[in-house]
Amino acid sequence: MPKFAANLTMLYNEHDFLDRFAAAAADGFTAVEYMFPYPYPAEQLAEKLQRHGLTQVLHNLPAGDWAAGDRGVATDPARAGEFRDGVGQAIAYATALDCPQVNCLVGKTPAGVAADAVERTLVDNLAFAAAELKKAGIRLLVEPINTRDIPGFHLSGTDQAERLIEAVGSDNLFIQYDVYHMQVMRGDIVKTVERLLPVIAHIQVADVPARNEPGTGELNYPFIFQAIDRLGYAGWIGCEYKPAGRTSDGLSWLAPHQPARADAA
Repeated sequence: MPKFAANLTMLYNEHDFLDRFAAAAADGFTAVEYMFPYPYPAEQLAEKLQRHGLTQVLHNLPAGDWAAGDRGVATDPARAGEFRDGVGQAIAYATALDCPQVNCLVGKTPAGVAADAVERTLVDNLAFAAAELKKAGIRLLVEPINTRDIPGFHLSGTDQAERLIEAVGSDNLFIQYDVYHMQVMRGDIVKTVERLLPVIAHIQVADVPARNEPGTGELNYPFIFQAIDRLGYAGWIGCEYKPAGRTSDGLSWLAPHQPARADAA
């Protein structure tokens, strides 16, 4: 049976962030993910996880100045030092939160930089991060993102991600496969997951085109979830979608995939 984690960046926005842990647990989630832990002390987040019986399954590396438009810095030769400092910060948080993997948003293609310099910088940065994270027992993921939502994002397809993994040459670099992003860019979801399963360490879901709950758009999610289960995917599936209303009111899609709760009688 698929295992689902609540993405606290996207879900439960009717609550303050630190109250979203309790809300997710109340709805039956046993795991959470979110984009960035860094605005909060790691000890505070760890206490929330422990209090509500939640497992932290993913967060991102620092991605630059999000408010200013940064979506990662791994492609920019001028920011290599910032990227490497971020790796250390991510390791500290992931260790404190017992989080087994972190995702790298590689960023947009920097203007005015030669293509070979961008690629060399990205490969060098990911090789460094993969090695440092491996020492700490943490997996490194990269996520292809659609260029409709983030124009100019450098990593936008699974073929590109495969070539990147090959170029880095690390056994500690994997793909975060976001069904929403990859449906926008390519489609062919189940066949792609089947082909890439050995290097997919995390999956995220939302429906297309509005990025709302599974079942609200064009994707046949019951078929996708059954296929993922049949293929033997053992990782978590992050619920990274925009609720159409209150998060709890829109979770009917999830009920068939959750184990029966002991207090339900």
